[in-house]
Amino acid sequence: MDRIEALVRQKCKAVLFDMDGVIVHTMPDHFRAWQKVLESIGIQVDEFEIYAREGEPGMVTLSELLAKYGKKLPQEQMRRLVQWKESLFKQIASPRLFSGVEDFISQLKNQGYRLALVTGTSKNEVDSILPSRVADLFEVVITPELVSRGKPAPDPYLAALDKLGLKPDEALVIENAPYGIRSAKGAGLVCIAVATSLPREYLQDADLIFDSIEELRKLFP
Repeated sequence: MDRIEALVRQKCKAVLFDMDGVIVHTMPDHFRAWQKVLESIGIQVDEFEIYAREGEPGMVTLSELLAKYGKKLPQEQMRRLVQWKESLFKQIASPRLFSGVEDFISQLKNQGYRLALVTGTSKNEVDSILPSRVADLFEVVITPELVSRGKPAPDPYLAALDKLGLKPDEALVIENAPYGIRSAKGAGLVCIAVATSLPREYLQDADLIFDSIEELRKLFP
């Protein structure tokens, strides 16, 4: 904790946020959309299989789940399934912000921190579920369309640092899932996790874990 507090006080210039499970409570909606799509090809998944992959591009999620369950599909059919999943998600999802998160992001902005949104959710989905008043607080937005590899590769967070013109030790990340944590740590960033989607035991690779955004806000008095 002392090391993280020192970073916040002395060097931190930017805070990089994941979206699903950190800003918006959408993981149950992602699960329901994936569940319906996968059931159509004979695959049954539980919530953990989807929650643990939060931040991963849809085509990668589908490819790896097909491999896990011993199925093969043509690329074009896979693309259609991912598009269907995104369409279902848009129908299901509503912008339910986590308690206190909008105030927290505004507080950081007012305190002079530069803000970036780094998400595995497509740009179209981001535009449909994140209220513009919140989206407008972010200087940089990184979606899968902007990187060659998504989380858990470090590319999304490296792209955000590049656009901000900052070094890894000048920023920190707020995440909620293993793939996002791996992505942030792979980019050399300090990563704080919030246990909003998964229990703490799945978040142990983070530098610090909080149970909620409200608890996390205490780091930024």
